[in-house]
Amino acid sequence: MKKSIQNIAFKSLIILLLGIGLIYSCDDDIAQRNEEFPQLNPKNTDVEAGTWKTYLLTAPDQFSIDAPVATNSAAYTREINEIKSFQVDITKEQKRIIEYWSAGSVLRWNEILRTLVARHNRPPYQNEDGTYPAPSAANPFAYPQFPFSNPPYAARAYAYVSAAQYDALVAAWHFKKLYNRAAPYTVDPSLQVLIPKSTLPSYPSEDAVVTGVTVELLKLLFPTEIAYVNEKAEEEKLYRIISGANVRSDVDAGIILGRKVAAKFITRASTDGAGAAIGTPAIWAAFETETAAKGEIPWKSLEVPARPPMLPLFGKVKSFLMTEADVVANRPPAPPSTKSEAFAKELAEIKSFSQDKSREHLEIVSFWADGVDTYTPPGHWNAIASETFVQQSYSEVRWARNLALLNVAMMDAAISCWDAKYVYFNPRPCQMDPSIKTTIGVPNFPAYVSGHSTFSAAASTVLSHFVPAKKTEYEAMALEASNSRMYGAIHYRSDCEKGLTLGKKVAGFAVARATTDGAE
Repeated sequence: MKKSIQNIAFKSLIILLLGIGLIYSCDDDIAQRNEEFPQLNPKNTDVEAGTWKTYLLTAPDQFSIDAPVATNSAAYTREINEIKSFQVDITKEQKRIIEYWSAGSVLRWNEILRTLVARHNRPPYQNEDGTYPAPSAANPFAYPQFPFSNPPYAARAYAYVSAAQYDALVAAWHFKKLYNRAAPYTVDPSLQVLIPKSTLPSYPSEDAVVTGVTVELLKLLFPTEIAYVNEKAEEEKLYRIISGANVRSDVDAGIILGRKVAAKFITRASTDGAGAAIGTPAIWAAFETETAAKGEIPWKSLEVPARPPMLPLFGKVKSFLMTEADVVANRPPAPPSTKSEAFAKELAEIKSFSQDKSREHLEIVSFWADGVDTYTPPGHWNAIASETFVQQSYSEVRWARNLALLNVAMMDAAISCWDAKYVYFNPRPCQMDPSIKTTIGVPNFPAYVSGHSTFSAAASTVLSHFVPAKKTEYEAMALEASNSRMYGAIHYRSDCEKGLTLGKKVAGFAVARATTDGAE
């Protein structure tokens, strides 16, 4: 699986390793590179998913949709005829669209989100006076474009989109059972069907629900990409009709429902604290002053000119599963003092790694780098999850449920990790010993604890709950991701070990929810 992910999903990383520099190209589109996935044909349609526990919806019918027209009505016959008219002469491009989207709506929109994260994962360049501009949601097209989708921002984006998709699909399953309108190919057996048939009622269309909710969230998260997102949405809408899977009213109802659910998540996003996570110069200075007052050496930016720390208040962002007290209660203990023998020993270990140019270590470092111009560590684990979920032949609603749990856990990992980073404000190894040369740059935020370790332990723990047979494999991948940060000379051992411990604790909240959400 690791080899497959590496071959499919990391073109931007390969570019970085080849030393070509940072480029932007529509050809570097994750959503266009994974077309080998098979058509979605679930082993289990999860017919009772309309009763599963949601994140923000108070009930699956909190938002209503109109009852569908009868399948023996003249209006419905016209919709059947529309499908047949499309199918008279299907173009090569339309066949491509069907093949692409039939792998699954949740899968494809997750790929599209990873594409957007990678496109926007670029730190701004400094102004002439040595200061740095900040992206602004109020003026997203100005330089630097909003957002800069660094790891915490990306983790939050994956979580919001996945959780909203899940809530919307639970609602869709409720209405499918309530209205029980047969699929068009059941109503008219002469209709050509170009994808696997489903035994589920077709109203509202599950794909359209996913599209409706996702488009609205992506407009919020990536406002400069609205044209691209709308293009993908129109593709999927057309695919459902041309393939014979849905009539137009199935699709329209799904989009309406998805948009209603999205509004609830957008309202939450506006008050979750992420907008203030950048902090202020006074807050940045206070971290340094308070750390020095404890007798420790504070972290400092090693960029020239010095760049403000990355999202120092992200540890205050509102979680989906953890309270602020939970974050504090699970905070790791302080790292070794920068003046201690234990710290000196860890620093010497990282210096030895920086001098180790073994091919094995370099390959591990490069595979898990997930830096600028990539879809970040959370995106890497989404790619890993997608490979597994395809093999499991999940329904759309279970895809959404599992990705939501995975991504909510990684958002909580970001919150908990960033809380620790700025409580302890620990320096990077190359700050303490300038002779240490890193192979993947130096992240512009404190060292303790390792983000890669925290993200990876959280992800591997949640994925192991879904697919216990792969537990050993996932844990080995998490450990390798963690070790890669020592091999790359940007983290101490305590950063990585305590990060792995923190990630597992955070994932425990997601696993606890998984056992009580009605899906197991």
